[in-house]
Amino acid sequence: MFHIDPISIEDVKDPELLELIHQAKELGVPDEQFMLILARVPSYAKNILKTMLMSHTEGNTSHTLKEMMRIQLAHFAGDPYFSKLRSKKALDQGLTEEQIASARDDYDDSPDFSEADKVALRFSDQMYLDSQKVDKAFYDEMKKHYSDAQIMELGAFMVHQYGMQVFMRTLQKKKP
Repeated sequence: MFHIDPISIEDVKDPELLELIHQAKELGVPDEQFMLILARVPSYAKNILKTMLMSHTEGNTSHTLKEMMRIQLAHFAGDPYFSKLRSKKALDQGLTEEQIASARDDYDDSPDFSEADKVALRFSDQMYLDSQKVDKAFYDEMKKHYSDAQIMELGAFMVHQYGMQVFMRTLQKKKP
């Protein structure tokens, strides 16, 4: 239950928005409720969905890595709504629930992740838990594994995903 209810898919008349909703449903992130709440303002919904789809599926960093970072952020925030969503593309690329659990909890000790993956997971971890640790030394370590453009891609992805997670949490009614 939400403080602002989703509209019906039949009430979405904008063909571009309908196509974006279809693309997001195919990806599996975000889910239809989120999209249909956003659809109350079609122009905003289109831009937000375009950005979400682009940040997930385009760029020069791994889609599965970004998906683990997205779930990691939702987990840290105690957000059951976004924590349970899974990108179909990432699952098709081999992402497992074991990898997701490890990305949330013990990624530094996991043999499943490369050093580059660990640095990226630490990036989202520290951006959420203690952004003061994301300093020059941290970025120097990031630059051993990622280009400046890739670091910006990962940072922008986190900002967008986490911001939408915060917004959606405010819309959810608390169960009595």
